[in-house]
Amino acid sequence: MGELKEMLIEQLRDAFSAEKQAIQAMKRAGRKVSEPQLREGLDAHIAQSEEQRDRVEQALEQLGARPGRRVSEAMRGLTEEAQHEMDEHDKGPLLDLVVVAGQQRIEHYEIAAYGTMAELAKAMGEEEVAELLARTLEEEKAQDQRLTEVTRTAILPAAMEGEEEEEGGEDEAEEEEQEQSTSRRSSSKRRR
Repeated sequence: MGELKEMLIEQLRDAFSAEKQAIQAMKRAGRKVSEPQLREGLDAHIAQSEEQRDRVEQALEQLGARPGRRVSEAMRGLTEEAQHEMDEHDKGPLLDLVVVAGQQRIEHYEIAAYGTMAELAKAMGEEEVAELLARTLEEEKAQDQRLTEVTRTAILPAAMEGEEEEEGGEDEAEEEEQEQSTSRRSSSKRRR
């Protein structure tokens, strides 16, 4: 077996592990998000990721290999970081933004990985493998775009509204405090 083929097999094993970890991360995130469009998108992408994982396994079979027990350390780091960030926020638009940020980091990692593997398979003349990987690459790019769109149309407006309400609440509290202070000074002057 040539070095390029070995490299492609190892990359595919890493992708298989990455898909499994990404599926688990999306399931955890889906239970915490509040934006319905984001939850629906995550549910749809879980199903799609399961198909992608199966495609990676097909690609490995085409090359005469199996997934093995390799663990994608890069994906482990991305999913752990996303989980830590989610743990720091309560349910709401801000948590939804944190989920999107984590998911997009994962998507960008997968886009890079599938792009490299598809080109390598194509250069090696492994057309079926290249086709399987190119299909997954396009799906990952589309998912990244969907995440951007739901952020732009639903999550950011809700987060911005929450910020304005919070700032408005702070302004009202300051005004009330000033009124009370003025009232106390007036009372104190009347008592003299």
